[in-house]
Amino acid sequence: MKVPHIDYYFVTISPWTYLAGLRLEEIAGKHGATITYKPCDINRVFASTGGLPLAERPKARRDYRVQELRRWRAALGMELVLEPAFFPTNPAPSGYAIIAAQGAGGGDLGKLTHSILRACWAEERDVADEAVIRSCLEGAGFDPGLANSGLLTGAMTYEANADEAINAGVFGAPFYIVDGKEMFWGQDRLEMLDRYLSGELA
Repeated sequence: MKVPHIDYYFVTISPWTYLAGLRLEEIAGKHGATITYKPCDINRVFASTGGLPLAERPKARRDYRVQELRRWRAALGMELVLEPAFFPTNPAPSGYAIIAAQGAGGGDLGKLTHSILRACWAEERDVADEAVIRSCLEGAGFDPGLANSGLLTGAMTYEANADEAINAGVFGAPFYIVDGKEMFWGQDRLEMLDRYLSGELA
């Protein structure tokens, strides 16, 4: 029987990706699925697929986003600061670190990714800061030196991930693609992803 595979596209300063928590990892574990973590330049993805960065969206959409974040925070019982001190910030360095950690192995990628997102949205730390990235790497069982040693490869893969995302039809984050064909956008689609892997949804 073929092992299902999930390509996971995201950006490390997305509150919706943060709200996914570790549910993707739990679902993958339940179904024996593998995950490739693909942090990418989401603004490049937006530019190619008709999306807009938050600051350029109409006020009505920005206002609704705040209400949705408040409701999801309560529904999931997660800590979340609606206007964190270091948002927006540059997501690239933390994305590079995740890519480097994935290549190096030896730690918990799900924990690393969530700890970086949590640093932004619950702890109000700057995830572009090397010290924050090193702390998250170490806390997830990775060599904190990857924050530096993985920069070149991370930068190249980060851009390649955006190209792959655009070619695959990704238009937002988080975005999950199962076996290169079945697409799920948003943390609120994780239940559907679970049911799809269970064979309940065609």
